[in-house]
Amino acid sequence: MSLRTKTITGLKWSFTDNAVNQIIQFSVGIVLARLLSPSEYGIIGMMMVFISVSKAFVDSGFTEALIRKQNCTDADYNTMFYSNIAMGLITFTILFFASGAISSFYNIPELKLLGKIMALNLIINSFGFVETAMLVKKMNFRLQTKISLIATVSSGFVAILLAYLGFGYWSLVVKTIMENLVRVSLLHLLQSWRPRIQYSIDSCKELLSFGIRIMAAGIIGVLFENLYKLVIGKYFSAKELGLYTRAEQFANLPSKNLELTAQRVTYPVLSSIAGDDAKLKAGYKKIIKLSFFITSTLMLFLMTTSREVVLIMVGDKWSSMIPYLQIMCISGTLYPLQSLTLNILKVKNRPDLYLRLEIIKKILVIPIVVIGIYFGLVVLLWGMVFNVLVAYLLNTIWSAKLIDYSTGEQLKDILPTIIYNAIMVGIVFLSGLYLSLPLILSFTIKFIIAIGYIVLTGYAFKRPEFLEVKGILFDQIRCYLNMRKIKAS
Repeated sequence: MSLRTKTITGLKWSFTDNAVNQIIQFSVGIVLARLLSPSEYGIIGMMMVFISVSKAFVDSGFTEALIRKQNCTDADYNTMFYSNIAMGLITFTILFFASGAISSFYNIPELKLLGKIMALNLIINSFGFVETAMLVKKMNFRLQTKISLIATVSSGFVAILLAYLGFGYWSLVVKTIMENLVRVSLLHLLQSWRPRIQYSIDSCKELLSFGIRIMAAGIIGVLFENLYKLVIGKYFSAKELGLYTRAEQFANLPSKNLELTAQRVTYPVLSSIAGDDAKLKAGYKKIIKLSFFITSTLMLFLMTTSREVVLIMVGDKWSSMIPYLQIMCISGTLYPLQSLTLNILKVKNRPDLYLRLEIIKKILVIPIVVIGIYFGLVVLLWGMVFNVLVAYLLNTIWSAKLIDYSTGEQLKDILPTIIYNAIMVGIVFLSGLYLSLPLILSFTIKFIIAIGYIVLTGYAFKRPEFLEVKGILFDQIRCYLNMRKIKAS
């Protein structure tokens, strides 16, 4: 199988996995948002800050190390399996006893019991890292898609039922635990690999030599990514955190889905050609241009239709999140590019640069947070946009040294997409100013205008990214129709 075919197949199933999972999560979230209040969402958001940071400790960078290593042995897999479980138990214990302090920090008594229960996720997740790494190495995203679908649907159904029966934020707690439990159970049941009682110190040292810096960078990244939630929960209110969390979930549907897809697929693909800088640069360049075209188009369209989307989906009680969502859409255009540039550092075996870069970028977050505390949440969100832009530019400077792909060259490659999409935003925005229509009709007209503009400019100016996406879609449609014909005959 060629590199292009392997990449497209991986992208298809990885995107399906993330898209289906996030669409179902999003749909469940819409139903729950109509049953729960912003404050109840905010309470869960406060605890998820600590769960997310702890999860990065549990993985310890082993997953990235295993994916990167070309010839993994049973000793590697068994060592990682037991190391993850040990870290899961340690972090669970710490969070279990720290839940009282977390409750006092936010001055919300409910968090004491909530923290103890939610910490179970750390133990559950620790059993699934090895199986996940194996599937990624094999680029078997199809099985991951099926597993995620079953876990998300079953846990979502139970959460909606509990919320309807009046269990409040506990419905969200049960959802996270059940989803992780089902996912990890299926990972074990549907794969042939079984752990044996084996632990290799040499294997641990080898994996940690790469993974420890990735883990440190990951912890720093997660910590500062959740710093905004920590600050909002502490210095604003549970309601504001709930609004922020829901806006983030709306923005993440296209942005994080594409970021995770690109990161998961391109990392093993680019790792396989890490020794050929010319081929690596060519592949990376194509991925950057294509990713930015898709992400920026979706995010900027969401920005222009955020009012319609929020009011249609979750109703008037969430209307205060509209300006938050609009700002997040701007920063969301760059998230996939940020991840892809960091992938180059990992592919070229430079976890030291990866860690150093993460530290530098996160130091820049501190003044933004301080300013946001004094001037309000909207200012804090604009600070996030500035931080994402600076972080991306810093990433390009470091990655450019490894594959001879300069910052200027990268910006030049994405500039046409920036110009085209800026014009699209202007056209769609102006159409909304002069049309006073029902929400659904307004959204439909904006959607038709945006699609028409993309297709028209794509064909008229022969935009390479548009033609590439069109080619991939048509190939998949033809493949699907051929399969239907074969089954019918």
